[in-house]
Amino acid sequence: MKKILDGVVVLDLTRFFSGPQCTLFLAGMGAEVIKVDDPRGGDPTAFAPPYDGPGGIAFERRTPQDMGLAYLKRQRGKKSVTLDLKSPEGRSIFLEMVKKSDVVVENFRAGVATRLGIDYAALSAVNPSIIYCALTGYGSTGPAKDDKAYDLMVQAAVGLMSMTGQPGEPPVKTASALSDAISGVFAANGIVAALLHRERTGEGQGIDVAMSDCLFSLIYDEPIDCYETLDLAPRQGNRIMRFSPFNVFRARDGWVAIGAATHSEWLALLDAMGRADLKDDKGMMDIGWRIVNNDAVDAVVTQWTAQKTKDEIVAELARASVACSPVRSTAEVMHWEQLLERQMIVPLVNPLTGKPSAASAPGFPIKFSRTPAEYSPAPVPGANSEEVFARFANLSPADIERHRRKGVI
Repeated sequence: MKKILDGVVVLDLTRFFSGPQCTLFLAGMGAEVIKVDDPRGGDPTAFAPPYDGPGGIAFERRTPQDMGLAYLKRQRGKKSVTLDLKSPEGRSIFLEMVKKSDVVVENFRAGVATRLGIDYAALSAVNPSIIYCALTGYGSTGPAKDDKAYDLMVQAAVGLMSMTGQPGEPPVKTASALSDAISGVFAANGIVAALLHRERTGEGQGIDVAMSDCLFSLIYDEPIDCYETLDLAPRQGNRIMRFSPFNVFRARDGWVAIGAATHSEWLALLDAMGRADLKDDKGMMDIGWRIVNNDAVDAVVTQWTAQKTKDEIVAELARASVACSPVRSTAEVMHWEQLLERQMIVPLVNPLTGKPSAASAPGFPIKFSRTPAEYSPAPVPGANSEEVFARFANLSPADIERHRRKGVI
């Protein structure tokens, strides 16, 4: 069965997380993603801790077959070649590849692609229909465009850290690298949209994606600029300024998350808790009062949850049609039947051992009825150089060997 992006060729110049997340999604939808790395250093995650190998997961590389877990997860479904883009020969080979490709994705710092002579202007000159996606920390324009950025800096820059955590406590980042992951998804969406535009018009185009723009566009749905006017603390913890109750609550054997987003849900929660008496309380029946007096509302809910187990709370609120979930540990999540049923926790294979890793990886999160997406194992770095360079740059085996001796490949 063909996938949605079958026949689309993507040249992947990305590293670390944001760019590889983008091309991982494209590969899952069927694109032929060709990962291009420098022959001297290669992908920085390929042989970086934590490792998977014959001896399991470790922070030390104990055998030549040990590979980085991040690489094994992020490079699934892709091919791998090595090419020195800083050399004239390497750049010439790359331009030949561009002529037969559809998409180029890079996440260099702003200006690097121009210095290498492989920016959108240079590539569109040899292939006007090329779609070129540049994914950077702060974008290709603006006073911060040259600033170096990792996820921590982006979360700090757009204000997410100032909002995350408990009131009165220091700012903290989210547990995972959200700005990397989110911008990778946005970039993949932009590329698919540009492919659709090209299908309709024949035109290629450049795409400028900033991690900061993507993250900010999501958090600014919350009226953070109005918090001061509303006398709200910047850090709301688990609460949200539109609903109450909306928090985590202690049970006899752990924690549960409970939220009432509508008046009917609040009434249903009161009935489930045996607190129908509060329906006569004018304050408790007013959402504005409950938001301002969250502590009083949470105390009512906690008085009920503290007497019950997590399973009891979840079952009772499910019957009442009130949103509730146990707060699962990461170990519990790995055994959650919902994720397993939807193939969101899938085996991870180490290509150097040819065996399943001791770790797993996320499955493809979009479920297509006609064109299901999936990933093949990550490639050994440089494994596809001969085949790819023969197809895309017309290099013979002798040419490839000559370039390899010179360090170009």
